[in-house]
Amino acid sequence: MKKVAILQSNYIPWKGYFDLISAVDEFILYDDMQYTRRDWRNRNQIKTPQGVQWLTIPVQVKGKYHQKIFETEIDGTEWAANHWKALSQNYGRAPYFDEISAWLEPLYRSSRFTHISQLNRCFIEAICNYLEINTVISSSSDYALIDGKTERLAHLCAQAGGTEYISGPAARDYVEEAIFSDQGIMLTWFDYKGYPEYPQLWGEFSHGVSILDLLFNCGKNSPKYMRYVP
Repeated sequence: MKKVAILQSNYIPWKGYFDLISAVDEFILYDDMQYTRRDWRNRNQIKTPQGVQWLTIPVQVKGKYHQKIFETEIDGTEWAANHWKALSQNYGRAPYFDEISAWLEPLYRSSRFTHISQLNRCFIEAICNYLEINTVISSSSDYALIDGKTERLAHLCAQAGGTEYISGPAARDYVEEAIFSDQGIMLTWFDYKGYPEYPQLWGEFSHGVSILDLLFNCGKNSPKYMRYVP
């Protein structure tokens, strides 16, 4: 049995994103989808003494109403220094800041990223490497694509050799389960409930922030506060 998940790439995603990656054998980055503004593709949240703060990567969207995620270009380079400054200021006192920054800071210092999809994948893979998540990560562009929301997902899963498709709960609104069953693919809904709290800086606990918050505070103990990471 091979488990597959398909999800759009996010910038420094929350811990649940990595639990979904860890729960499957192959994780397909679905970056052939249309880029959506004010979404998780180019931004995420961190904790600060003033509350939750957004870190947003500027991208080129003017006049590009139908561009796909993999086509979306990053606008400028100043954001990287600003984001690293924000992370350093707000997590510099965290127990594992030095350990995480040893591999994370070089990513922010790199100037090789031109597209948001490229950057997201690099950060996701680096975080998976630290958490020792060995799931195969591929892109939807590696496969043939067909029309239809559910039809395309089922076809991608079948091409990857998947016998079970694990989907985030938000897709219940549009996924047609019969299309998966017709192809002999089991459809399972992922559950993000029941996460334990971990030692977190700056006031009231928040589960929905970037996984970097967990890594800075817990380091190699982070999987204890996750669901599927070994």
